Formats: sequence, structure tokens, C-alpha cells
Amino acid sequence: MAIKAVAFDVFGTLVRIERPTRPFRKLVRLLHEAGRQRQRDDGIRAMSNVLDLRQAANLFGGMVSEEDLCALEAELHEEIQSISLFDDAIPTMAALKDRGIKVALCSNLAAPYGPPVLKLLPVQPDFCAWSYEASAVKPQPEIYQYLCDGIGCRPEEILMVGDTIEADMVGPRKFGIHGYHLNRQASTPASSDSLRSLSDVLHLI
Repeated sequence: MAIKAVAFDVFGTLVRIERPTRPFRKLVRLLHEAGRQRQRDDGIRAMSNVLDLRQAANLFGGMVSEEDLCALEAELHEEIQSISLFDDAIPTMAALKDRGIKVALCSNLAAPYGPPVLKLLPVQPDFCAWSYEASAVKPQPEIYQYLCDGIGCRPEEILMVGDTIEADMVGPRKFGIHGYHLNRQASTPASSDSLRSLSDVLHLI
């Protein structure tokens, strides 16, 4: 079956955060310090709903001072401003487009991070399977179905690559997508499971 689309994870795959501040994680910590018990699905809920920091605080049902919320919003802005592209991101996306291959993004992230990523990309994707719009996170099968529906391809027609083994290789493969793990620090050449650079994708098409 010929590959008709390539789906990329975003953070750690196409882009990096140069100055991480982790405001959503700090929000959960502040809520815990105010008496709210941490829940195992806090991260999933933050990434599978369209929420900013204030809305996340309300969803979690905790009390955070206005001063703390403003500080978190400032840290979120600082973190977003520090997002940068890996050198191989745009050349690989452009080469795929030139070959007539559709390009998609499929990523677990909170809603404030999606639009800034798109602004960085001169090559725009054909579809974005953001977790907060899919109401599901990788490796839940619902997000891969959302990807297939949005890009208009069957699972076996999609190749996916990302830096997280379970979310970007194992989960997609269970769903029928050709998933590959991106390991930029690998000391050995690319294998049947692992890639060292996004440009390795071009050899798989």
C-alpha cells in the first residue's frame, strides 16, 4: 500500500522549547498546594479539552490567586516565544509536499500551543490532529481515527513519526498506521523502527 500522508508529532519532533517553564504543570502543583488532590488524568484532561490556563484551573475545580494566574500566563508566553524549529523540519515537509504526499500534525498538547506552532511553519500542514480538538490523546485510538478522518486516508496509507515510542510508534502501529520512533541521539543508523532524522522519512516513502 502506497503512503499517501505523513503525520508528524510536534514537540521534540518538529520543534523544541528553548526555555521551558511548564506553566500547566505548575498550575497543577499550585492547586495541590491549595488542597486539591492530584488526579492521574490531569494531564489528559488539560490536553483533550480546548482550555487556556484559567479555564484549566476552573476545570480542575481549584482556587488559584489572580497573582499566580498572571504569573503563569507570563511564563506561558515566555515558553511559547522560545519555540524553535529543528533544522530538518521544513526541508522534509517541503520535500513531501513536492512529492504529492499530504502532511499532517498529530500531537498531544494544550490549546495555547497549537496556533504558535503553525505560525512558525512556512509549509502549512494539510490537517492538524491536535489532542485538544480530537478530545483524545496519543496513544488512545480515537486520536488516530481523528487523524485518518481529517487527512482522508486509511491507516495503512499513513506514516507517522515522533519522539515518543508509545505515542508515535507503538500506538499508531496497533491502529494500522506505519509508526516510527525519532531518536535524534541514536548512535546507530536508522533501523526498521527508529529514525535519526526527519529526512530519513523520505527514504521510507
